[in-house]
Amino acid sequence: MRVFLCCILSLFVFAAALPGSSGAQSDTGGGDRLTGAPYARSPVVAQNGMAATSQPLASQVAVDVLKSGGSAVDAAIAANAMLGLVEPTGNGIGGDLFAIVYDPETDEVYGLNASGRSPQGLSYDALQEELGDDDQIPFFGPLPVSVPGTVSGWDRLHERFGTMDWQQLFAPTVRYAREGFPLSQVIAYYWEANVGAFQRGDLPDDNWRDTYLVARDDTLRAPREGEIFRNPDLASTLETIAANGADAFYEGAIAQTIDQYMRRIGGPLRAEDLAAHQANWVDPVSVDYRGVDVYELPPNGQGIAALQMLQILEGFDVADMGHNSTDYLHVQTEAKKLAFEDRARFYADPAFADIPVDALVSEAYAAERREQIRMDRVLSEPSHGDPTALEDGDTIYLTVADSTGMMVSLIQSNYTGMGSGLVPDGLGFMLQNRGALFTMEQGHPNVYAPAKRPFHTIIPAFAMRDGEPFLSFGVMGGAMQPQGHVQVLSNIVDFGMNVQEAGDAARYRHSGSSSPTGSAMEGRGTLRLESGVPAAVVQSLRGRGHAVEVGAGGYGGYQAIMWDPEEGVYWGGTEMRKDGIVIGY
Repeated sequence: MRVFLCCILSLFVFAAALPGSSGAQSDTGGGDRLTGAPYARSPVVAQNGMAATSQPLASQVAVDVLKSGGSAVDAAIAANAMLGLVEPTGNGIGGDLFAIVYDPETDEVYGLNASGRSPQGLSYDALQEELGDDDQIPFFGPLPVSVPGTVSGWDRLHERFGTMDWQQLFAPTVRYAREGFPLSQVIAYYWEANVGAFQRGDLPDDNWRDTYLVARDDTLRAPREGEIFRNPDLASTLETIAANGADAFYEGAIAQTIDQYMRRIGGPLRAEDLAAHQANWVDPVSVDYRGVDVYELPPNGQGIAALQMLQILEGFDVADMGHNSTDYLHVQTEAKKLAFEDRARFYADPAFADIPVDALVSEAYAAERREQIRMDRVLSEPSHGDPTALEDGDTIYLTVADSTGMMVSLIQSNYTGMGSGLVPDGLGFMLQNRGALFTMEQGHPNVYAPAKRPFHTIIPAFAMRDGEPFLSFGVMGGAMQPQGHVQVLSNIVDFGMNVQEAGDAARYRHSGSSSPTGSAMEGRGTLRLESGVPAAVVQSLRGRGHAVEVGAGGYGGYQAIMWDPEEGVYWGGTEMRKDGIVIGY
């Protein structure tokens, strides 16, 4: 009888907990959950430390470092090195890096800008002559290559917060690079797409083929999901950096190899450009969003666009509108349009332009901009404001927290896809194409100039609440990033979602705004929605005037770690649209 009653009770609890337990069927092919949102898996919870990355091996390496006594910064560097091997479609030591670090010892939030500058010897006129009649810098070849800043970022972070030597941090990546690792699903998809783009591009040599293709089925092709890939050249490069420090990259053997390679293919980057590079500590910018202090880095990145959006949204009762309702998606999109017009006009290298950051993120300016939003119609071709009176990108984002309370929010990228298509001889990594984000429009703050940092899309984020660290988070993916930051933060703050649900919930992405590269917004742009947004809302948005498309892809990649000071535990969430996992201990 006891067994019978237990079975009956279990069936009752099971049936009562299932969403839609009235017997209705769906045709999605998915299973059912007993608790939490039906579209999300459980968040990870742990006491001692945590890592959230876009590839399982990188998360594993980071937690191994934490267990060995390394700091959150040590673990983040080790994970970033691993991602450069296992996910070269989004990052690598040929790219740039930004980070935010919360240090419990000083109770301060620190920002790092490790983005590189354009070649000193390439003038505006010389570049325009190379471009001919074109007014856009290409994505492939030597012209969009700027100095890679990643290794300098590792160096600055490690100098201030690191405890383990680089040989220890790079050892797992070196081993996997030589012995090989099986390619994961989403990365394999992007890898093949990158190879197709390179094959169609006009590249000066075939080094990229030797590094990133595999010989299978009597042909040279992109590795596929589950196939073993090796990169022994990258292993050797990391060993050189580990043995000789960042100087090996910017002044030593690696710098000389890059210089000789660029001279051979007719590129402008030189050893002097690498030697002159320096990563910089910067003060993060913050706004209060409903009691949460949200931190982003100042330009040359686009982080303050998220802050501008939040300031505009502060004037709306978002929670009362309902998640992914017509009104919610409408005001989100309109706030994005307004912030992105300012992004196109004002964001640039602060060494070359006077950027009114404080005014752009102020409450008074947000109130002025908010007045342009109407609930019954769509903004078409809005202009930038007067605060004084890019769509695509492939990136990795990771976050790590350790037992001391240190939390790291780190983002790193080669810009579009794998980068420029240029792999210096024998180094095993591709140079970035971030210089394609300059404009050739004279007088624009982001106009190309020698030794200048281009406008940047990659942005880490951090949040504090009640004087305590709250959330280390990011959403990778070009112009999606500020939109993604705002969405996941609103999901948590306005709608009470847990850290995993906030990332798994259906997202929007608006495209077509004016860009810092010089393109201007035409019409209303396109509002793209994931299939989880109800069909009635899609139709209602179209009726309001939005050009709506529904489909997968292009919504970024999210990772987050939340701190619970009452219980003393970390909660972690990871992007279901990527290959990654959260690991805690």
